[in-house]
Amino acid sequence: MTNKRIILVGINAKYIHSNPAVYSLKTYADTYYGDCSVFDGNSKITDNLTISEYTINQSLDSILADLYNQKPDVVAFSCYIWNWSMVRDILDEFPKIMPKTDIWLGGPEVSFNADKLVNQYPALKGIMVGEGEETFLELLKYYWEAADRFQNLSDIKGIVLKEGFTGERELTNIDKLPFIYNNNTDFTDKFKNRIIYYESQRGCPFRCSYCLSSIDKSVRLRDLETVKKELKFFLDNKVDQVKFIDRTFNCNNEHALSIWRFLKENDNGITNFHFEIAADLLSTQQLEIISQMRPGLIQLEIGVQSTNEKTLKAINRHMDIEQLKSTVQKVHGYKNTHQHLDLIAGLPYEDYNSFASSFNEVYKMQPNQLQLGFLKVLNGSPMKEKAEEYGIVYSSKPPYEVLYTNWLSYDDVLKLKGIEEMVELYYNSGQFSHTVPVLVNEFGTPFEMFEALAGYYQDNGYFINTPSRVYRYNVLLEFALKTAPEKDRLFRQLLTYDIYLRENMKSRPDFCQAHFTSNKADGISLKNSVRNFYIEEENSPHFLKGYEGYQSIQLAKMTHIEAFDFPVWEETPDKCNEPLKKPAYILFDYKNRNVLNHDASTFIIEF
Repeated sequence: MTNKRIILVGINAKYIHSNPAVYSLKTYADTYYGDCSVFDGNSKITDNLTISEYTINQSLDSILADLYNQKPDVVAFSCYIWNWSMVRDILDEFPKIMPKTDIWLGGPEVSFNADKLVNQYPALKGIMVGEGEETFLELLKYYWEAADRFQNLSDIKGIVLKEGFTGERELTNIDKLPFIYNNNTDFTDKFKNRIIYYESQRGCPFRCSYCLSSIDKSVRLRDLETVKKELKFFLDNKVDQVKFIDRTFNCNNEHALSIWRFLKENDNGITNFHFEIAADLLSTQQLEIISQMRPGLIQLEIGVQSTNEKTLKAINRHMDIEQLKSTVQKVHGYKNTHQHLDLIAGLPYEDYNSFASSFNEVYKMQPNQLQLGFLKVLNGSPMKEKAEEYGIVYSSKPPYEVLYTNWLSYDDVLKLKGIEEMVELYYNSGQFSHTVPVLVNEFGTPFEMFEALAGYYQDNGYFINTPSRVYRYNVLLEFALKTAPEKDRLFRQLLTYDIYLRENMKSRPDFCQAHFTSNKADGISLKNSVRNFYIEEENSPHFLKGYEGYQSIQLAKMTHIEAFDFPVWEETPDKCNEPLKKPAYILFDYKNRNVLNHDASTFIIEF
């Protein structure tokens, strides 16, 4: 056995991400090559197969240096749209410093134009296409044994060489896939503060033309007892979040039900599980299980993409929109599950006004997050084959994002980009949950409000990327007063309520109204009432549960009390407009927060 050193390379978008593909390849090899902890007389096999992870934010020089210092005989890169530009730069430079190292690629970004790439980059040894676990295992045997069946690379199915494609490989039996986190002695250290990815199935039953999952039409489900055992590992280790990478988790009713029942019954009170689902397929049984879950146990990502029927037909997306609306509303009513709804701009037959209509319909569903994305024309997707027919022009560089279509001009795309920024800042951040709904009522539709806000930012040269939260509050107040100047006091109180929901401000922001009262005598009386309130809470807590052992002065610093002349806490925007007959005092409890939006708990108190 030779001791060729092989490195699997994952280059992630952010540090908090990990690359499940390279871990799956290594774990599969560790399991089926043999006991990789044994010695061959010189070194351990595990010393010869390692993983190196980086991020796209690191410099090219630092990645090259790290790979060079490991002196690999073979490097294999996992390629996606977010890291392909970095990988291409490495392909240009790495062969100069390591000319004898074999370079392999794999992943969705290179699986559909591999024949072109192997000839474009002379240093490339080959490209693994499709699912890679079995292919990579045989590749290891080629490098480590070079005997019998694996004397020639052309004997290995599923790779593209300069000589051509070696042939299709059968889809992986996912019950053979070992658990990539199992027996990992440094699991806590390696994945601390990182998202954990998990798959309980592969493939997708749908044929959405913009998605690569439409190519793999078979759905393969992992054995449920195995899944439960693996999920128990996450629960026992109390990881923060597990993100299922199943394309449509609930496409099989019994599979989804069994997993959700297991999570409900074994909930550790900490771990959150993220699922991509088709909301219109949620069964009555599934909804019943969801309704019984701990707030924050699961979160749902729902791809709406468009509500234009002609658009949905063109992209082969079959969806009962009315059923989807009804289901999302039901889950919203449970008040225990974060819902993330997606829209895609740039799809066929969707012009600016049609997209605005889709946006307004999704906004009315009250998702916790509304993701406004833009069509990406992926290599290998059916959408790329029809791009010319639809007049879809897109960037030639990753992520191949739409520039304009037969229905959507580049001017329109730029306007939607601005609206996307406003949605991220003022809706998805959750920091303006009471101010924005009232402001939306000043416009004909939610889309018109975000459109006007984006224009206001652009016209005034305001910064979008600013670390100051107060900056965004000040800009929104300016915009609100430009829209409805007669509601100055209402909008100041809404913003005051929103900011104290999230943070016990050390310095009172300028946009806030005067604290309590400007009348000196009344002010002194009120301060005494507040002081007495905290003394009572210290001695016999009624509102502030869980603060036992703290003195009244400490309680006053750890919480906040604010006076309001409007019922700004009301969830229905129209109810916020009517002034109160007397001020209401709200207690903000920062120790006990809403799991879904992280807002402080609030109580109306009387003096």
